[in-house]
Amino acid sequence: MHQLLWIETLLKLAGGAVLLIAPLTVIRLLGLPPAGSGFWPRLLGAVLIGIGVAAYIEGAWDGVRGLGLAGLIVINIASAAVLGAAAVLGGPSRTRRGTFVLWSLVVALIVLVLFEIAHV
Repeated sequence: MHQLLWIETLLKLAGGAVLLIAPLTVIRLLGLPPAGSGFWPRLLGAVLIGIGVAAYIEGAWDGVRGLGLAGLIVINIASAAVLGAAAVLGGPSRTRRGTFVLWSLVVALIVLVLFEIAHV
């Protein structure tokens, strides 16, 4: 279980840091639709960093409860569902690269959820 929490921590912190530092560049590189400003991608980055820190607390500190594996499962399922719906409806992604990125994230989140469910 601790390995899954470390994977969650690293993924969330890395994704959050990248969005916080260079949101518009990341959007352009991934082929996703342009944002009017960097506010919303940066806000998402901050949320991902918060989730990553909560996962770190859960796995690293004895006797302290952070987010918990069950909470991470729910977050990952909701994220995969929203990204999958966006990919199917074709709204947010205007390029093949963007569609590929969305589906790659959906698959990665579902695989992570399956490993997490196996450890609950």
